[in-house]
Amino acid sequence: MLKLHNLTRVYQTDDVETLALNNVNIEIKKGEFVAIMGPSGCGKSTLLNTIGMLDSPTEGQYIFAGEHVEGYSEKQLSEIRKKNIGFIFQNFNLIDELTVHENIEMALIYHKIPAAERKARVEKVMDKVGIAHRAKHMPSQLSGGQQQRVAVARAVVGDQALILADEPTGNLDSAHGQEVMEMLQSLNDEGTTIIMVTHSPAHADYARRTINLFDGHVVTEDVRAA
Repeated sequence: MLKLHNLTRVYQTDDVETLALNNVNIEIKKGEFVAIMGPSGCGKSTLLNTIGMLDSPTEGQYIFAGEHVEGYSEKQLSEIRKKNIGFIFQNFNLIDELTVHENIEMALIYHKIPAAERKARVEKVMDKVGIAHRAKHMPSQLSGGQQQRVAVARAVVGDQALILADEPTGNLDSAHGQEVMEMLQSLNDEGTTIIMVTHSPAHADYARRTINLFDGHVVTEDVRAA
């Protein structure tokens, strides 16, 4: 599905140069569930943002679905993101003024999908993640676990093949965190490729493979027995 080759990301200010990613080589195959781990500041979120085309590499190659995208314009990258990638964030990133249904539907409006099809898709995905009974509620009326369910639904409603999750359980208690992980596992079982940043070894165990970063380097990769 995607391959990073000798990828480097440098952040430059007036007097400071920060090497966030250093010569990273990673290949993710379709249908994988991969966890990215490492200490704070090691480059995990930068790596996820680069994979998600929210950030661009300073050097190296990024091949996505057979295309070299490292030199693409923001407009080109945006089109690829919309068609292929869903995002789940630690802080949910829901719109407070919209209902659960409307928050999920927003992901489809950008695709210019007709209203009737949007309604059917949203209802289907709400059932899938167990949030249909809260369709008319506002985010402020939901628990943290319920809000993350909405975020998961928003990420997958467009049938994206790749889900990027940045600490998806970071703001949840253990019970709700486990619920989210079980949802991600179920999506992966159905064929969705998932790349997840996490600090939790227990949650990383849901993944088939764990990539460990340190100071912007990939230091080890662990594959869990089937």
